[in-house]
Amino acid sequence: MEAKVLKQYVVDAFTDKVFGGNPAAVCVMDEWLPDAVMQKIAAENCLSETAFTVREGEGYRLRWFTPGCEVKLCGHATLATSFVLANFYEPEAEEFHFQSLSGPISVKRQGERFQLNFPASKFEPVEITQELVEAVGFTPKEAYLAASYLLVMECEEDVQNYQPDFSKLMQIPKGGGVLITAPSSHEGYDFASRCFFPKQSINEDPVTGSSHCTFVPYWSKRLGKKVLTARQLSRRQGTLYCEDCGERILISGSAVLYSKAEITVPVDTI
Repeated sequence: MEAKVLKQYVVDAFTDKVFGGNPAAVCVMDEWLPDAVMQKIAAENCLSETAFTVREGEGYRLRWFTPGCEVKLCGHATLATSFVLANFYEPEAEEFHFQSLSGPISVKRQGERFQLNFPASKFEPVEITQELVEAVGFTPKEAYLAASYLLVMECEEDVQNYQPDFSKLMQIPKGGGVLITAPSSHEGYDFASRCFFPKQSINEDPVTGSSHCTFVPYWSKRLGKKVLTARQLSRRQGTLYCEDCGERILISGSAVLYSKAEITVPVDTI
């Protein structure tokens, strides 16, 4: 059977150790595959995101797929893509420019870290309804809505110990997911979080760069500081170094290669 062979890399992002942070698959391609094929590859990988990128002019176009759908923005898979480009395709490059469904984004190399330049999220306070409380299983101190719910808890321990019922989270009245957060009790960190997207076939995302486009403006205003360090408290955990620049959010982190391989796509599916 005739097939197209693609190189695929799996990178753990927002960590400096394998098996930490958030793993993303990355395919750097000469030309686009059909959307349905890219969706099948993402489903086969069964990671929270698979990134596909193709060079366009002086930069790249970048797309992200969960096992269930294409998404508009993904931080850890953008970091992973930049890591792959820097290590295997353009080792001399200091900055990468991407076009995406969320507009232009860029990534700068900073030693062992990569700094993502993302659009800030706009969010509004929302009523804490009984429907929301029943879906998430607790009463938040504050609630906001952007692309997902942002729910503020009392303390980091509450975030760490939260045990969601994913079947109920599927019933949240609005938004694509649930982001929970609280001030950090650990020295050197400003806030902690966890992120859940069962509607997108991701029960808990280990480390979510794009959600910090919402977290950072909230905590920047609440804490009165522009530069923040964040912990995401999933089982894998991760660290994000953030800066609130108004309309843009800078998010920095490290990454490490887990695997590189070839994947086979039957030509009759293309």
